[in-house]
Amino acid sequence: MRAMIAGKLRYLLSQRRPRALILLASAFILVFGAFFVTVRQTHAASYCQVSYTISNQWQGGFGVQGISIQNTGTAAWTSWSLTFTFPAAGQAVTQGWNGNFTQSGQNVTVTNLSYNGAVAVNAAPNPLPGFNGAWTTSNPVPTNFAVNGNVCNGSGPPPTPTTAPTSTPITGPTATPTKVPTATPIPTVGPTPLPGTHVDNPYVGAKGYINPDWAAEVRAGATATGGTLGAKEALVANYSTAVWLDSMAAISGTNGYPRSLVGHLDAAVAQSTGGQPVVIQIVIYDLPGRDCAALASNGEIPNTAAGLSTYEHSYIDPIAAAINQAKYSNLRVVAIIEPDSLPNLVTNLGIAGCATANSNGNYVQGVQYALNKLHAISNVYSYIDIGHDGWLGWSSNFNPSVTLIANTVKGTTAGVNSIDGFISDTANYTPVTEPLMTANQTVGGNPVRSETPFYQWNVYIDEQTYDIDWRNAMISAGFPSTIGMLIDTSRDGWGGPARPTVAST
Repeated sequence: MRAMIAGKLRYLLSQRRPRALILLASAFILVFGAFFVTVRQTHAASYCQVSYTISNQWQGGFGVQGISIQNTGTAAWTSWSLTFTFPAAGQAVTQGWNGNFTQSGQNVTVTNLSYNGAVAVNAAPNPLPGFNGAWTTSNPVPTNFAVNGNVCNGSGPPPTPTTAPTSTPITGPTATPTKVPTATPIPTVGPTPLPGTHVDNPYVGAKGYINPDWAAEVRAGATATGGTLGAKEALVANYSTAVWLDSMAAISGTNGYPRSLVGHLDAAVAQSTGGQPVVIQIVIYDLPGRDCAALASNGEIPNTAAGLSTYEHSYIDPIAAAINQAKYSNLRVVAIIEPDSLPNLVTNLGIAGCATANSNGNYVQGVQYALNKLHAISNVYSYIDIGHDGWLGWSSNFNPSVTLIANTVKGTTAGVNSIDGFISDTANYTPVTEPLMTANQTVGGNPVRSETPFYQWNVYIDEQTYDIDWRNAMISAGFPSTIGMLIDTSRDGWGGPARPTVAST
């Protein structure tokens, strides 16, 4: 079974390449979330204002990207301690960042770390604390907050949770990594799209597909582990995962695959409740001579003219036919297009298989055929792979890759409109943001990016900055300003309590 998580930071166990989708964009780059729920509370004595935002929710789990704790008093804080109470008994913090999280019953305490304790008047911790959590029967927003013993939910009308997409605009390329994004005001909610309508952002207002086979495998492993760790492992079963179609047998559900593509689509339909659309993610991954620079993931189809025909008619056509049925029209199908394919045609032409894929055109033609077939289905959303900053970040790789991928997409029937966006860092490890240092920051007399053999003078040390620049480059190349971005974070990690809290000297 192959899995792609749709969430912020997930630990998965699968036969191939687990991953999470954390950032996506419409006209913006956003932290992934089916919806955002925000509640703000201010103390009558004006000591603090807290904004708690549910940025991502799925069955049994949720994410709070950043709790904004604003100092509205008259003196700066040298440290802070936030307390709040979960309204429901089944709510729990499972993983926190940018703060020390402890929980006793339904009561949660968050204290600052060494690098975000000082908060000036009218400011908030930088970066903000956030967490992933679990819930059972419901996930209501807490309404009682206190900072340093001062209650922040004083007089004034009670807060009203609001459901709507976030709106964090990209203002242009940045020279340094962006800090963890803060909670932002919520715009007015527009009309609810009709079922099957192709929307700008497929994740907004939708919930992710829970693969029953994946969930059963996770729960079985958690039971075998047992104890506290096993209980934490079991929570992973509630994460939405993608279906890897990495062979023709994966489509039919044969040769060891527990479920066909149609079986997954049927299961996704069954999970739709109350008219809420379901996002099911699939990974298109079987080009002729696939992944030409990585022997371990070479595919089943030979990189020949006959192989291209097999890819088009025995792989892509059955996928399109399976999806293009009336009973699936209310699903939102996100298709991740051929990880680790086109970038190889820029950086790895010294490898015979990649040189062949470049000379015979099979990679480009195969991707174009896939985009043409999938774009014709209104409820499919295609995102094309763009490697990651540690691969294409140098200008000698970045610029030719932009040109190659832009021209590949423009060569489809619908041109730039044949895709909904791009995805980076697929099955890789680059942090989304690096909160403790920038690429050009001087450490030991040299800029961070000069460190060898790690950064090797790459201008990027985080994925978000790379994606922002990529997106802007594509808009300059003629793509619409609404083009979206996804970042895979499934192999990212925070390093636990031993992670450094300041840049090295």
